[in-house]
Amino acid sequence: MEKDKRLREHLVYLLEGGGAHMDVRAVTANMPFELQGEKPEGAVNTPWELLNHMRVSQWDILEFSRDPDHESPEWPDEYWPEEPAPSDEAAWEERVEDFLFDLGQMVQLIEDTGNDLYEPFPWGEGQTLLREALLLADHNSYHMGQLVLLRRQLGTWPPDE
Repeated sequence: MEKDKRLREHLVYLLEGGGAHMDVRAVTANMPFELQGEKPEGAVNTPWELLNHMRVSQWDILEFSRDPDHESPEWPDEYWPEEPAPSDEAAWEERVEDFLFDLGQMVQLIEDTGNDLYEPFPWGEGQTLLREALLLADHNSYHMGQLVLLRRQLGTWPPDE
């Protein structure tokens, strides 16, 4: 039981930005509205596109992990926003809050000792809660690094407090 508890704590630590990972609040803080839809030379995505991709992907992993009837969005079109920039200044913070809400839901799944980390889901192809948590930590970490790089290219890193 103690090992299971420690593993759950480590998973939560990774997901919430511990260790070599970054907290989404720090990465998204004080992002100027006029730069949220900018794509620096050589970049593939805008900050807005990355934030939305992270949100949709995280939601999909969460829902797959708890809902046997979940249907994932169509890849790749439905994992990326149609527009490269937000429509208004409130959208960035709303997406960050959506991301944080779903992250909190995933943390609750992991912390719930009634959820076996190792047992394959009856749906899917052998995925487990442990695998999905690690997938989410890796995916978020990868794209947070991209977002930091974009912010550096746009001259908004580190964020002013």
